[in-house]
Amino acid sequence: MSLLNLSFAEFAAIFGTISAVLFTLYLLDRSRRKITAATLRFWKPAVSSPRQTQKRRIQQPWSLILQLIGIALLLLAIGQLVLGSRGRGRDHVLILDTSAWMGARTANATLMDEARASALAYVRSLPSADRVLLIRADGLATPAGVLESNRAPVERAIRASRPGSSALNLQQAFDFARQFMRLHATRPGEIVFSGAGRVVATDPVTSIPPNLRVLPVADRGDNLGLRKIGLKRSEDDAAVWQVFIAVRNYGAVPRTAAVELRFGGAIVGARLLTLNANADQETTFRLRTRAAGMLEARIVANDAFPQDDRATLELPPQHPIRVAVFTAAPESLRPLLAANPQVQAEFHLPSLWHNSPEADVVIFDRFVPDTPPSVPTIYIEPPAAKSPIPIRSTVAKAKLKSWNAEHELGAGLRTKDIEIESASVFAPRNQDVPIAEVEAGPVIVARPAAANSPKLVVFGFHPVRSGMRYELATPLLFANLLRWMRPAMFRRWELNAGVAGVTTVDLGKNVDPAGVMVQADYGSTIPYTVNGGKLSFFSGSPGNVRVLYGDREILYSLTLPEIGEAAWTAPKGVRRGVPRRNPIDPSPTDLWPWLAALGAVTLAAEWMLYGRGQRRVGVLRPHEILGARNHWWRRKAS
Repeated sequence: MSLLNLSFAEFAAIFGTISAVLFTLYLLDRSRRKITAATLRFWKPAVSSPRQTQKRRIQQPWSLILQLIGIALLLLAIGQLVLGSRGRGRDHVLILDTSAWMGARTANATLMDEARASALAYVRSLPSADRVLLIRADGLATPAGVLESNRAPVERAIRASRPGSSALNLQQAFDFARQFMRLHATRPGEIVFSGAGRVVATDPVTSIPPNLRVLPVADRGDNLGLRKIGLKRSEDDAAVWQVFIAVRNYGAVPRTAAVELRFGGAIVGARLLTLNANADQETTFRLRTRAAGMLEARIVANDAFPQDDRATLELPPQHPIRVAVFTAAPESLRPLLAANPQVQAEFHLPSLWHNSPEADVVIFDRFVPDTPPSVPTIYIEPPAAKSPIPIRSTVAKAKLKSWNAEHELGAGLRTKDIEIESASVFAPRNQDVPIAEVEAGPVIVARPAAANSPKLVVFGFHPVRSGMRYELATPLLFANLLRWMRPAMFRRWELNAGVAGVTTVDLGKNVDPAGVMVQADYGSTIPYTVNGGKLSFFSGSPGNVRVLYGDREILYSLTLPEIGEAAWTAPKGVRRGVPRRNPIDPSPTDLWPWLAALGAVTLAAEWMLYGRGQRRVGVLRPHEILGARNHWWRRKAS
């Protein structure tokens, strides 16, 4: 027998203190009888009260005994007296494989079902005094409860375990279990692993615990799966998406499978691939569309793991930038704008100007309206009286001196010494930014957007009617103008479907980490690191992640399950299978409910027998007084 809540010394101290108090109270419980006599003439007044010495004795010993027994029983119930011992059990750690591969199908169920059944059988085979901690292991080892001997919570946690979306990191799970044993186990028992054990090749198992037991799960391994899907706009044709698909054969024999590409539910491409055993293969497609829609890549195969046979990406729409040009000589600007396939230009006479054109950008050639437009605007050689930026002077035969390379409008422009027949030199304000300058001052000025005015750029000369007509800087300058005014129109999109976990993005050299933004669903930010031009971030759950950098946006749809390439096999000498259960399980029996009930019954019986009545004050009747008087005279005569 043993006490769980109290030690024997604590029980003896508490019971001894209560017993001493009760014993003292019973010794002091002496009731005096008051005698009422009819007269006092028979009594001789005493000169001094006689001193009487009497031995103290317990008036009701059985009442005291019953109370002590009841209190002892209640103290034993509080101390949780058990028949047997619970302090001799061992502490075990059960690692349950919850990686994505555990969702693979077997003949009758899934690998997860078999692993759960083995884990439940192991827990039920342990002595009831042993304690168990369940750890769910995929890409991260996570405890599912606490170390306890109560089997019900452990079994509920095992039944509630489901396959995750990441691959198994078994070495991390072993390290976590060993550290837990070292810090929290009273009597270390076994570290048990139940699962298929398929791990990533880059995370091999290098050391195993000496007290390891393995509950193996049969693994078919015949699986074909999508590893990665990547899309980006073609550099030759902005209306074409280049699609890259990587497929892996996880099986031990070569297989042939068809890969289909669907857009809007219709098949837009198909390939028949022959994949070697345990090898990857890539294929490419070209998709021409400017519309938004759902793009689906699918493997047509009958394998054990259908979760990685299909992936879906949402393609964004591609809207051309609409430019309204108001000029009296449209042929001068038409070739410049037609060189960019993302620009949709419409030419109008200045007399047809109205305040609300359906355009994203407006160009005024030697014309300034009375009411400025509400969209970004480019002014070419505006009249001096109506110029949005004041003109300081006019120069002739001026040579272009420099470009503002620090501003994005002057990015990539290096052309100098271009002779301009006539140019207006502007007097910029505080918020205005000079873009190109001659000796006399700025001849191209940009004004950022303000509270009530959009962006605008003013040319002091005509780029087509000057020496810049045959320079490469002219179309590059207009491309920079449109990109600065409407950056979303020229954003470079990249779409990727991959697996959750660590993702690395190559952003190129000279990356400014302050200009990078990584967002998850609903706009929440994700921590990231930038090292050597490569950005890395971690996403532990499936979802969409956006990487924004400059005019580049990369969308990652991390919805594919991560599957390990290698199957881990326990070395020889490791214990396997569910151990036999001892038919004689020295499991302790809880006695405290019976002790509490018996203690309450004992105290109730004592109260019924001795506590209900009150000691009555005796009154002597006349014949009793007469008998007392005769007794007194006899004693006096003798």
